[in-house]
Amino acid sequence: MEEIQVTEVQDMSVIYNQDKAVIDTQIATAKAYPRNMKRAVDNSVFIVTLDEETASTCSYSLPRGGKVITGPTVHLAKILAQNWGNLRIEAKVVSIDKTTLTSQAIAFDLENNLAIKVEVKRAIMTKTGRMNDDMITVTGNAANAIAMRNAILNVIPKGIVDKVYNEAKNKITGNLSDDTKLAAKRKKVFDGFNTTYGLTEQEVLAAIGKAAIEHVTQDDLVVLIGIGQAIKDGDANVDSVFRPKKVNAMSGKDIEPIEIKVTDNFDNKLKQSTGKLEFE
Repeated sequence: MEEIQVTEVQDMSVIYNQDKAVIDTQIATAKAYPRNMKRAVDNSVFIVTLDEETASTCSYSLPRGGKVITGPTVHLAKILAQNWGNLRIEAKVVSIDKTTLTSQAIAFDLENNLAIKVEVKRAIMTKTGRMNDDMITVTGNAANAIAMRNAILNVIPKGIVDKVYNEAKNKITGNLSDDTKLAAKRKKVFDGFNTTYGLTEQEVLAAIGKAAIEHVTQDDLVVLIGIGQAIKDGDANVDSVFRPKKVNAMSGKDIEPIEIKVTDNFDNKLKQSTGKLEFE
């Protein structure tokens, strides 16, 4: 006689109650040990200004529609989250269809009972067809990073984010108090683009709308370093930023924009329809 093994199926209400107990415990701990806002800011500023390399990872720049969009990176968001404390953060790909994938991130401030949900869509189609599984995974990881960044930066107050971000930007270029130091920094940045990506001086100048390297200011250098960080993080590529005419000639269209959806929910209700804790 064949032996039949029976596996006991755990009641979904038990799973729900277990998950709820975990969150209730985290909320109680957050209330018992509230954050010290000044210490959180001071610690964040200390980390982002450790050195120029660390500061450079905190800012990105992307040319869009004839303008340059700049902002804090996911690296800065993580530094803020680590020092802000009492946060519950999750990011994951929630759907993949024929042409796009959708990433969702949730940042839950346990102390203030504030949850932010963010969704980011990324195209998975190229001019040669649908991406392979490995590239879809890479694209999903990039979308997760963007969604996580936006969720964190919507939970932590803007004034605190701006203060830490500005300190990082001031550290990025270092001391440029005279023309000699500014010229040396220009050369270092332009040589870096040439060595790493094979870009000419004119290609780099065109990206920031300058006619000559002597016209490049300290703010322009911050933008260029931010563009380099965006390329490293996968938010942009060399050709789309520095050789847009070549990209448009090959594709016949502009780069696909990122769609971002932000949902605020101050009640943070929990639902039991699936037997798991979810943010509505």
